[in-house]
Amino acid sequence: MANVKVAWDPTVVDAFDALSIEVRVSENDSACTACARPEQKKASPTLKKKPSSSSSSSSSSSPKSKYPAKTHARKVAKELNTSNGLILLPGEPSRTYEHSDMSPPFRQRRYFYYLTGVDQPDCYITYDLVADHLTLWVPFIEARQILWYGRTPSPEDYLANSDLDSVRYTRDLTPFLHAYFNQHSPSTVYLLDKAQVPPSLETTFAKRYEFDIDTSALMPAMDEARVVKTDHEIALIRRANDISSAAHRAVQRRLRSFTNEREVQALFEAECALRGAKRQAYDVIAGSGPNAATLHYDDNDQPLEGRQFLVLDAGCEFSCYASDITRTLPINGTFTSEARAVYRLVASMQNACIEAVKPGILYYALHVQASSIAQAGLFKLGILRGDPAAAWAAGTVAGFFPHGLGHHVGLETHDVTGNTRLLLSSTEAATIRASAGARITKRDMFSAEAFRRIPHAVASASLENITAFVAADIDPPTATSPSRTAAAATPPPPYRGRQTLKPGMVVTIEPGVYFCREYLEGYFRKSEKHRDFIDWDLLEDYYHVGGVRIEDDILVTSDGYENLTTAPKGSEMVAVVNGDDRVV
Repeated sequence: MANVKVAWDPTVVDAFDALSIEVRVSENDSACTACARPEQKKASPTLKKKPSSSSSSSSSSSPKSKYPAKTHARKVAKELNTSNGLILLPGEPSRTYEHSDMSPPFRQRRYFYYLTGVDQPDCYITYDLVADHLTLWVPFIEARQILWYGRTPSPEDYLANSDLDSVRYTRDLTPFLHAYFNQHSPSTVYLLDKAQVPPSLETTFAKRYEFDIDTSALMPAMDEARVVKTDHEIALIRRANDISSAAHRAVQRRLRSFTNEREVQALFEAECALRGAKRQAYDVIAGSGPNAATLHYDDNDQPLEGRQFLVLDAGCEFSCYASDITRTLPINGTFTSEARAVYRLVASMQNACIEAVKPGILYYALHVQASSIAQAGLFKLGILRGDPAAAWAAGTVAGFFPHGLGHHVGLETHDVTGNTRLLLSSTEAATIRASAGARITKRDMFSAEAFRRIPHAVASASLENITAFVAADIDPPTATSPSRTAAAATPPPPYRGRQTLKPGMVVTIEPGVYFCREYLEGYFRKSEKHRDFIDWDLLEDYYHVGGVRIEDDILVTSDGYENLTTAPKGSEMVAVVNGDDRVV
């Protein structure tokens, strides 16, 4: 140890500057580390996976099996439609808050995670498309870092948990790139975007080697690959749903003892953490009364007394995979007549759309189906009035159902959509954004203008048949219309550019009906196109409802669907809220 110099000053290591000075003092003692003299150039050994009798492209339905990183890499290569070049992705770097030595909660870059299954900072992944070789690059950890922050996975751990070909230290990434370009010139390096291009690629390496930097092809290819989930991904999403569903049930059990929205959030997050999910996929939404009409309300600090409904939109993530679940709960265990009617309506919207899910169905048609059921229900309640066909053409129903039916779920809560969109085509989204000012994201928002500008898959003439939502009790009724024929299996014009469902997709079905006074009074009452279709006096009786949303995560199977969400809803939910919970 006489030649080893321990540097106690903090150092910043750039994987591309070849100035890293950390080495392992003893290969047999992972806890004994130090810093070598800067002049020491000894390369680290490359740790490769042992040969396996199973195919590296296989995936498992168990989240305890290896993360199928190699399968994902090959899916991306197929979408890139090339067998030449190098994919290079940096993971999320270590960060601190501005003007602080404290770090924000770590969140791995999702594209990086898709190719690695690694949830650690300061890593890189390379995929040699020619050699079909996937290499994870990890930082070397000093003993002093272990003292402060604990041990991180070893190269052996990474290989045991993810289907990778090799694991190397980031200090060797620069020499690797030199060797790669020496062997493959000309070549192409694929990165997600320009912000992730290492400066040395455009300077040092560009002066010595012939290669292209492509920042436009990789993200679309990865998006398309991510749309259909592998069995392992589905298992992780299912696990996230199981945990979140249990947490929803726990909240329902305790709801009548709560006095403030913050108690709902606190219990939900605690129940998830107790089950091994310390991170939420998104901020908990626990909106009561009028707050239930705000789609992304997250203040969660208002008293519950005197309010009818609480919308709890909450889901944890498990191993970086999300769940997204919403339940609308009667705060005191009972319903007003108006609240009961609205809940039945939304339950009917969801039930009909879930029952229609199967491969080949146009998801966009499901949204229109939900909208048609919403309009029929609002007419039956008397909230909407006049000519149904004219109201449908005006898009007035979007005042009460103002968002898309759902979205993909995966590494993101609102996961990537691929080359086509679930609801609005890319062209329509751009047109609506420019002309109507609607907010278009992966979870499309439908203003009345947006609704008028899109073609309708369900004719308004069929609306009179959609009246089955009225039920004797709170049970979601069985949908009888519109029939599944409303969702065309082969999208004709003008439905091209929208997504049909495929086995392995996970999507939400989350209809809602809302009574947002500011939105309805501020726009629809002032609009000549809409105000005469709404009974404003009767609407006053419904503002106390706030809003109702019911959301489940639905896996598309080869012959239909599987509902991954088991949180109580309908009559079961009411029973749990009132203390009749027979599930141990």
